[in-house]
Amino acid sequence: MYRILFVCLGNICRSPMAECVMADMIKKCGLSGKIEVASAATSSEEEGNSIYPPAQRKLRAMGVPVLNHTATRLRRADYAEYDLILGMEGGNVQNILRIVGGDCEGKVKRLLDFSDNPRDIADPWWTGDFDRAYEDIREGCERLIDYLLSVKAL
Repeated sequence: MYRILFVCLGNICRSPMAECVMADMIKKCGLSGKIEVASAATSSEEEGNSIYPPAQRKLRAMGVPVLNHTATRLRRADYAEYDLILGMEGGNVQNILRIVGGDCEGKVKRLLDFSDNPRDIADPWWTGDFDRAYEDIREGCERLIDYLLSVKAL
């Protein structure tokens, strides 16, 4: 089982959106049982909260099932438990590295590092642009699936 953890600041917008989008793609690509996804936060401020309502609305509008989700914080032990830990932006990556104590195995990246145009995914909590966040997340997840199928031969 290949395990992927998506990470953002609060675990109520981008990372759970990525978890939902990727879970849906995994199912549609027939990769259930081969790839497992989850999400976490680098901060504790939203711990226990569900996916932010505008993020839920965007996922539903795009036909993506909204998973039962409770915001949780990234733990140092997560580094050993996941094959990839994907931040939504460079600031997330810095915080991930601080929390897990480095990246000796090269597991920590940004989601859009797998795309043809590596970049940060802006936080829709601040921008209000859930459409753009969704499109960036979808692009990242599609490229990630391509990577996993070609490089990891799942």
